[in-house]
Amino acid sequence: MGHSTDKLAPALSSTREKALIPIFFIAALLYWLGLYLYVPTLPLYAKSINSNLAVIGVVLSMYGLWQLIIRLPLGIIADWVGIRRPFIIGSFILAATGALIMANTNDINTLGFGRAITRLAAGSWVPMVVMFSSFYRPSEVIRAIALLTLASSLGRIIGTASNGFLNEIGGYPLAFYLSAIVSGVAILMMFFVPEQRQPSQTPSGQKLETLFLRRDVLLPSLLSAAVHYADWTTTFSFIPILARQYGANDIVLSILMSLNLGILMLGNLIATTLVNRIGYRKLVILSFLLIIGGVAGAALSHSLILLFPSQLAIGLGYGIGYPVLMGASINYVDDKERNSATGLHQSVYAVGMFAGPWISGVVASRIGIQPMLGITAGALLAAAFAGIRLLANQ
Repeated sequence: MGHSTDKLAPALSSTREKALIPIFFIAALLYWLGLYLYVPTLPLYAKSINSNLAVIGVVLSMYGLWQLIIRLPLGIIADWVGIRRPFIIGSFILAATGALIMANTNDINTLGFGRAITRLAAGSWVPMVVMFSSFYRPSEVIRAIALLTLASSLGRIIGTASNGFLNEIGGYPLAFYLSAIVSGVAILMMFFVPEQRQPSQTPSGQKLETLFLRRDVLLPSLLSAAVHYADWTTTFSFIPILARQYGANDIVLSILMSLNLGILMLGNLIATTLVNRIGYRKLVILSFLLIIGGVAGAALSHSLILLFPSQLAIGLGYGIGYPVLMGASINYVDDKERNSATGLHQSVYAVGMFAGPWISGVVASRIGIQPMLGITAGALLAAAFAGIRLLANQ
């Protein structure tokens, strides 16, 4: 609760830090652009190498698995050494490396390896969130995270919208190569963002356990895991395959995902505007209602056109819930522990990113994609009911 006495602090700690915000914002945008240039047709790229849905689910789950592994240790180490920028730059290098590996393989295992490396790259979201939010006063942390999430949304929209056209021009590899180039530019941008070393926070098992068991840290993280499970089961895994079965080409798939991410950005703006007015709990409820409706709609769809409102509902719900839940999980955590708390939050929701494609791929290979989506909607409803009740009693 160390921030409660700092409510009268300036919105930004200095004019210099205020000037760094647009540079950081652009670097974050390019980072996410590089990670998403190839995403809309990645399931189909994997399917062109191996047609087994369970195997495809495992490959796609690598993105969440390695986030689960890397983000918590990265947060702890960043608190320990008191710096964040070197980890961010290193992750950008990994993003370029993973993209180049995926561009140059016809082997499903190598594709999974490249995807895993891009997930390691996404570990930089921990220090990025903490470093960016440090530019703002503590009472503005949710707003800051929503703004940084807006940068990620813009990058993902541009990337996904470009994917189909890039495939038309140069096939699947072109998007991967361009991803590596964009990641290189993001690295250069980060060299223009200096960082002041923070006081070192020596890792302590007892302190970490106390932090991780805090209700205000853990509960939003578990709810975010449910949100990510649904999102990665649908938007980034099996809705593109279902859309292809309905006759969608690569450009239509790019449009489908870009609309999802575009409405996601609207959700970020809604979260930024309303969180201080109506409170985060009501926004979390709205988020889950939208996502459940979208998943259920995809399960009941019988044509391509019906997948569009489903993707829009899922995107809007995710856009509202993601920054709100992340901000809520670190809102009352001291600066010296925020990397660790953010790492915990992102590692917990990475369970959903990993388990979604993996478990859903196994289920879909046995009963089909749409019955699997119906089960997913029902499970999400149960998780939301239990989690939001606990949140209300917090």
